[in-house]
Amino acid sequence: MATKYDASKVLSDNRQAGHNFFLLDRYEAGIALTGTEVKAAKAGKVQLRDAYASVEKGEAWLLNAHISEYSHGNRFNHAPTRPRKLLLHHREIEKLGTETREKGLSVVPTRLYMKNGRIKCEIAVAKGKKFHDKREAERARSDEAEARQAIRNSKLGA
Repeated sequence: MATKYDASKVLSDNRQAGHNFFLLDRYEAGIALTGTEVKAAKAGKVQLRDAYASVEKGEAWLLNAHISEYSHGNRFNHAPTRPRKLLLHHREIEKLGTETREKGLSVVPTRLYMKNGRIKCEIAVAKGKKFHDKREAERARSDEAEARQAIRNSKLGA
């Protein structure tokens, strides 16, 4: 029997991450939030564009993610860009730490979503793209769109 929490709902998507980085490994992490942060996130008041993750002292942190203040929160409202703890397994945290320290990779959040009634954050280990890589990806995207359009036109004409 299906419960009301089975479907996942995307609260925020970081499309800039796919444009600026090569996304390598992806991880699903829980995120420690306060009550007003949860309510604001469920209302879709989340911005992940400039956010990144960092491993410090054996803990993973989501930094610079902007969750707007809850409109009905009073003096217990939260700071919009405070550091938030990511909940991962110890081995995953160690792996993220070694990849960022030794290989010089970044960890960026790609999505914030609801899963089984809980807010999850998808993070990805990423390698920065150079300008020519971005241009090449844009060219490949436009070539693919032109090919799709040509196939669509040939089906309509035949």
